Amino acid sequence: MNATPQTLLARVAAGDPTAVRQSIAEYGPLVWTVARRFSSTPAEAEDAVREVFDTLWQRAGHHDPARTSEPAFIVMLARRCMIQRARRASRRPALRPMPEAFIDDASSSFGRCAEAAIAAEALTALDPLQRRALSLAIGQGMTHAEVAELSAVPLTTVRSLVRRAIVAVRKRLLARTREVAP
Repeated sequence: MNATPQTLLARVAAGDPTAVRQSIAEYGPLVWTVARRFSSTPAEAEDAVREVFDTLWQRAGHHDPARTSEPAFIVMLARRCMIQRARRASRRPALRPMPEAFIDDASSSFGRCAEAAIAAEALTALDPLQRRALSLAIGQGMTHAEVAELSAVPLTTVRSLVRRAIVAVRKRLLARTREVAP
């Protein structure tokens, strides 16, 4: 099971699951170092590392041991991924956060009907992080990745925050609807 570094990418390319785990263990710190140099936050670096390993698993078969060592191949691949991420980020328009007044003062803007008042109450009962994530994702139509970038929170955390917020609002709305129903 003790594979030499020269055969590890060939095993990954062949679909060996132990080689995949081994490549993460062996080259994870190297990829993390590259990602951290190119990223402004640790959360962004985590997403970048995932992207690099996704790309590595797809392109492991392209490694030619006669031309370059595995660590050099992985560093070049990681660097290329980081450059592509930076280019994608520069092409996106700058995100403008929604003013807190719009987020916190939901009841005044929704006070026109009973259902809207109940919805506003459900939103104000949320944890502030959940409320902000839900407001950006649904209220402003941002993607989870955009919310993560704007909030400087890992993408997986944003997904969890939005999901938990939706579940909490749904529960509260159902409970209130049952109270109000004749």
